[in-house]
Amino acid sequence: MSVRLKSPRASKDAVIYPESDGKPMAESDLHREIMVYIIHLLQRWFKGQQVYVSGNLLLYYEEGNPRKVVAPDCFVVWGVPPHRRPIYKLWEEGKAPGVVFEVTSKSTRHEDWVTKMHLYARLGVQEYYLYDPTGDYLRPTLQAFVLEGKHFVPMPPANRGTQVGELSLAPAADEPPEYVSPLLGLRLALNEDGWLVFYDEATGQRLLSDEEARRQAEEERARAEAARSQAEQENARLRAELARLRGEA
Repeated sequence: MSVRLKSPRASKDAVIYPESDGKPMAESDLHREIMVYIIHLLQRWFKGQQVYVSGNLLLYYEEGNPRKVVAPDCFVVWGVPPHRRPIYKLWEEGKAPGVVFEVTSKSTRHEDWVTKMHLYARLGVQEYYLYDPTGDYLRPTLQAFVLEGKHFVPMPPANRGTQVGELSLAPAADEPPEYVSPLLGLRLALNEDGWLVFYDEATGQRLLSDEEARRQAEEERARAEAARSQAEQENARLRAELARLRGEA
């Protein structure tokens, strides 16, 4: 979606758009860890595509007015190059985020539920996810919203019921909701520890964290090295056997 919110009275040449608002990256170590986890996971998911994934980056949405700024915990923009940016100027990029995540808590409740929700709807964000990892106030701790017209409405959980023939099976009362994001192509759920996890909707495979991806890469390299070593040993054995048969040994 192309968006151009502009103040005609401001002089573009004289305006400075700071790269930092002076605020901490997150209100706690846990919130920062989850923010980075979501950003990196989605960056790997969209690697090689014309999709920009970032977070805790100042997003300016009105040309000429540096006070019109927001810093989503994580946001995803389709149709723009995925290179690094110091800030995101909506009028220059020409694309608003399609998906936004906020790691929320009681102290940011009003901002996430009112201020940011209204702003994101105004900017044309299509999907908005709120995750309260400590259960500070949000029940259930993962909630999703989709844009309808000019407002967000709750996204229906994907696990709200199962149809078996003519029999409808309702989920357990304490079963946390799962949401399928059409834009991301992912299913969002909570594991048994209440941690936010992502699944490839097409294959059902869970997306790996940074540490899991690193361990998997190391294991694959070790297996490849073991296979090469075994092949070299087998080749050496075959050469020795051939030499013996020729009487060269």
